Amino acid sequence: MLELQHLVEDFGSQFHVVGQARALVGLVSAVDEVFVLNDGLFVSAGPAFELLEESQAILVQPIEQGLAAGFERIDLNHASAGAMRIPGRLIERLAELSSDCDASASLLRISLQAGVRQRAIPTPGQDGLFWTLVRTEDEAHALEPQWIRQRTLGDGAFSPSRGLAMLAVHRLGPAMLHAGSGARAVAVAAALTALLAFGLGWFGLIPLALGFAGLGWILREITVFLSQIEIDVGKSRLWLDAKGLYGWMIDAVIVVLATWGIETHAGQHIADRLFPPFILVALLRILPRFAAPRWAVWLEDRAVLAGLLAGAIVAGGGGVAVHAAAAFAALAGILLPHGQSRLTRP
Repeated sequence: MLELQHLVEDFGSQFHVVGQARALVGLVSAVDEVFVLNDGLFVSAGPAFELLEESQAILVQPIEQGLAAGFERIDLNHASAGAMRIPGRLIERLAELSSDCDASASLLRISLQAGVRQRAIPTPGQDGLFWTLVRTEDEAHALEPQWIRQRTLGDGAFSPSRGLAMLAVHRLGPAMLHAGSGARAVAVAAALTALLAFGLGWFGLIPLALGFAGLGWILREITVFLSQIEIDVGKSRLWLDAKGLYGWMIDAVIVVLATWGIETHAGQHIADRLFPPFILVALLRILPRFAAPRWAVWLEDRAVLAGLLAGAIVAGGGGVAVHAAAAFAALAGILLPHGQSRLTRP
């Protein structure tokens, strides 16, 4: 509660803790608007904000799903959804009730009698929507894994990195979020891992450096999943675009490491060694535009690329592997486009 108070006051607003419903009467004026949330209400923040932003309303849901989740019955067909936006003038009527009345339930009845319109919420479960009541800590612990899984479904296409990242988030995500070291901490770790990979490559440890580059990519995927969870609970986006800027950084690191790992021939210029890895990574950025989602995620998975390059360099065929992979990617780029999927249009 103290943390919430500091957050509110930092934005220049007043914060009051009241122990009785009737104490609200002196704090709210007739021109104010009041948002009422049931104790223990656990919902997807985005849809809830959108429903309450439209206008004053009592959020309702079908009676069957509402009673099953523990919400209060309104009439024969509807139950409360635990949230409403009402005019401040209705608060005055709390003075007519006993001092120990339940504020949420009382305001619900007062608002219904005053004719505040009802607005139905979407069906919970659709598009990962959560809308329920949490009464005990055990219920919260039981609900949390399911909620995190729905927040991290993505588009359903998986690569090795995305699968490992999702497993890590399912196992360790709750502990990290509770500790406050969520997406930002993992993003910093991913950036440091990429820099460490570059440093190891500088000292000639190319296979190990590529391994760290692959690890950095997995951390990047974890960052993306944790970001999706944090945004759903109302936290701000990362200042670093984990899916954009970091992807370009890892690509640059892999190009440099592959260049250093290619066998050197007499009289060969550095540009000759740089060109094949650059073309390979460039083609791997173009190909996902034409491929089906299940294959596109594999082409975008830089941990897979780093692992394959590390294995080829250890086997002594780094240069051959890079040239062959670039040629294969170019051939795929010729064969995959069809219909309107073209780089250029006539």
